[in-house]
Amino acid sequence: MLDELLAAWITRQRWFGGKGRPIDSLSIESDVVLEAGDPSLRHLVVSVRQDGSHERYQLPLGLRRELPDTLTHAYIGPYQAEDGEWAAYDAVHDHELTGWMLRSMADGADRAGLRFRHLPDVAIDTTQRSLVLGAEQSNTSLVFGEEYICKLFRRLVPGVNPELEITTALAARHAPHIAQPYGWIETDLDGVPTTLAIMQEYLSNSTDGWDLALTSVRDLYNSLPGLPAADAGGDFAAEACRLGAATARVHHELREAFDTDVMDPPEVKRMVEDFRRQLGQAVAEVPELRQYVPAVERAYHRAEELTAELPVQRVHGDFHLGQVMRTTTDWVVLDFEGEPGQPLAERRALSSPLRDVAGMLRSFDYASRHLLAGHAEAARLEPKAEEWTKRNRAAFLEGYAEGGGVITPADAALLRAFELSKAVYEVMYEARNRPAWISIPLAAFR
Repeated sequence: MLDELLAAWITRQRWFGGKGRPIDSLSIESDVVLEAGDPSLRHLVVSVRQDGSHERYQLPLGLRRELPDTLTHAYIGPYQAEDGEWAAYDAVHDHELTGWMLRSMADGADRAGLRFRHLPDVAIDTTQRSLVLGAEQSNTSLVFGEEYICKLFRRLVPGVNPELEITTALAARHAPHIAQPYGWIETDLDGVPTTLAIMQEYLSNSTDGWDLALTSVRDLYNSLPGLPAADAGGDFAAEACRLGAATARVHHELREAFDTDVMDPPEVKRMVEDFRRQLGQAVAEVPELRQYVPAVERAYHRAEELTAELPVQRVHGDFHLGQVMRTTTDWVVLDFEGEPGQPLAERRALSSPLRDVAGMLRSFDYASRHLLAGHAEAARLEPKAEEWTKRNRAAFLEGYAEGGGVITPADAALLRAFELSKAVYEVMYEARNRPAWISIPLAAFR
């Protein structure tokens, strides 16, 4: 039975969210034949129940009489059909089959509840050959030639994905600093249009912001003792400034494209109370944090004392150096999905743009101290890490102001509260997943 075969296979996949827990049941909700023959292609929506929870996953299923060596890593198992035995495998790795995405989007096809769409005035080149990018935690990305990158959402949440919603709205405004969206795939789950995949411009000649920042940090650590960060090779400050300006422009475009609102002071106080509850949980899990509680409480108190309304809008929601790419001309912001694991309504909720600013400021701290975890000369290099962080934080904020972003004295108090809340979350995350890195977020409180 196919469901039994998938139940044994799915728990070993990186994108499966229920690792470590037994599967109570697995059923196939949807099974659409997209390509017949040998090889054949079927699109499955799989329902998994564990400990009372219910999750859906997307699987393009390939079937071949004989599986070539190049696809053995994608093998699921033997599938017994009426006409004999087939090899079942994850078809995203088969470039002979993945062309269905391009062809169907180009045609605007409808196939048994699956809807393939492309943006107006977009011509899709259906001759491009696919390659799966390195393993991701929750999605699978396929690069088609040098033109497109298609993100296939493995765990399905009913509703339109924020990344599709935001990038198509900004593209309609000809907004800079985004990767051009080209098309998407959708279906209905629980009666709600639900995004299955989104295809965008592939930024082939670009570099990840995290990698650029780490290169700068390495150059500084390898420089002569006493050499200022400004004089070390690979200084990142100019790029941090440009990134700040790009962030401000993206926030402006989001305000223009979507509704905005304000949080009144009582709502701000409720938000800060949520920060406090999180702090209490973190102290219970990480006692080292207790000594910093008075300082954090003072920062939170300053934020909740503010009497002005707080403007809120659509934001990125999970903004850090790994979510931006430096192209040959400027910075591009990616992955507008919001914070992984959060409910869709929360990821689409309006928030202060200071939340994104705080996320990037924390990312600079991570970039400077990431290489110190377990480093034999961490104590000697700590002042350099502090200098690099301060220099690039200041440059980013300067660029944000130059790009039209506004941070008033009142905003500064809120920004500090957002930063500390983010650092509290990081302390809990590192304590649970990477204890050797816990010194990185703890440094934020010193």
